Amino acid sequence: MGRRRAETGAADAAGTPRSGPENPQEPAGRHYRPHHKAPLWLRLTALVLCSVLVIGVGTAGVLFYKLQSNVTTAPLDGRVPNGAKSDSAIEDTGSLQILILGTDTRDGKNSQYGSKEDSTGQGQSDVMLLMDISADNSRVSVTSFPRDLVVPIPDCVSATTSETVYGSSAGQLNGALQAGPGCTVAAINDITGLSIDHFMLADFTAVKELSTALGGVEVCVDHAMYDVNGSFLRLPEGKSLVEGEQALAFLRTRHAFGDSGDLDRIKAQQYFLGSMVRKVKSEGTLTNLPRLYTLADVVTKNLTIDEGLANIPSMVSIATRLAKIDLAKVSFVTVPIEPYVADNNRVQLQQPQASQFFAALRQDTDLTASPTPSSTGGTPASTPTAETPAATQSPHAPAYEKALQPISVVNATAVVGRSLELVQALAAAGFSNAWQAGDIPAVSETKLLYGADMADVAADLATLFNLPPAAVQFDATVAGISLVVGADWISGKQYGTIVVPENIVASTAEQDAGCMKVNPLYYTY
Repeated sequence: MGRRRAETGAADAAGTPRSGPENPQEPAGRHYRPHHKAPLWLRLTALVLCSVLVIGVGTAGVLFYKLQSNVTTAPLDGRVPNGAKSDSAIEDTGSLQILILGTDTRDGKNSQYGSKEDSTGQGQSDVMLLMDISADNSRVSVTSFPRDLVVPIPDCVSATTSETVYGSSAGQLNGALQAGPGCTVAAINDITGLSIDHFMLADFTAVKELSTALGGVEVCVDHAMYDVNGSFLRLPEGKSLVEGEQALAFLRTRHAFGDSGDLDRIKAQQYFLGSMVRKVKSEGTLTNLPRLYTLADVVTKNLTIDEGLANIPSMVSIATRLAKIDLAKVSFVTVPIEPYVADNNRVQLQQPQASQFFAALRQDTDLTASPTPSSTGGTPASTPTAETPAATQSPHAPAYEKALQPISVVNATAVVGRSLELVQALAAAGFSNAWQAGDIPAVSETKLLYGADMADVAADLATLFNLPPAAVQFDATVAGISLVVGADWISGKQYGTIVVPENIVASTAEQDAGCMKVNPLYYTY
């Protein structure tokens, strides 16, 4: 049995009285001994410390309440309940996705930038950035979606009127914001297969006030310029510190840089963000609580966020996750696109690159990892670690005749001839009644669909190709087996290799991008 603390040497060090009386003439009873007051200095010190603690906690509570009362909230998912939604399985990797939206609304404080007829209410998304923080907090990717990207838009419930806003099978992505930010979240969830955790919607005023609170952001242009036809950005050649109206004009200009296209605007936004991240990191802003509060107070006054983010612990948690990330691991990406087939003035997702990229995001892949050459035109980012049987072997002796099982292989990868390799692999494994069922538009994820009485065959094929359980689904409309090969499996006989499109990372926050190239039409002399 261990000794009591009062009987050990620790008692002397801690100043704890021993169990017996120091003076044998004194009574040993614990209530008998007269009470001695603590020294005055000790009482004063305790009083001061308690006062500081109470004031500190009370002040923090007031500040937290103030920040929370600043923000406006809206639902995270604006989709009409029970409406059409992707059935794609969501990979829970522990990463955190935040959709950052910039609205062009002219309501309220933004009325100076145009009439309400130009853009009223929620407005449209001038900026759509998906920030993805890895599960281990070691890296961040920031993906830009062009404003004129044509994608399916779901039916949504308006965040302001609660009425149904009907979507479209081919709508412009920035228009989804008219039903509220939750509708943009739903649309991007559908095309990426992700489940976005939060959103932040900022207006013109938020951009101005944040850049001013930061003390300006450094930019550089290769020629003196003036955007006389658009945002009225005026800069001298070389480096400038922009804030307020100038910072907003830099982000809004659609004409001043490159070829005056939307991709040049995105490049300018990524350039600005990279410079801002370097400044915030160098000044230790994310670990300086008073400084962080000042910025949060500025931003939250002009911010709409989802209900789940509308609390200080969530905001502080995100700042904490971002604080120690290496700038070389903060990557800027533009989603792979190509001209829209029905209108060259708009764009659509480029396949299979877009689906490959989305698969990499779902798997929490490091986009900045050193590339490994690939014969498929991409970078294998990860391979299955578990041993899997070769595609020419059967996992066990089945209770059915392999050669009689009808198996169609549908190519949904956008890679010409992809299904042939898998039909050959099936034949080599004894499934000789397999055929190529043609090409369809690319889908993000592979599915193995099976009909009535075909569950055992589907299970064996899943083992043969190392398919995840979520990919194996019953479909009463299928006769036999239908293997729909998605863009997450563009090569090889074994599923599981994530392919990152080449040169997907435009830049990292560590890189000084030099000077933006000014469109000669906007030179000043």
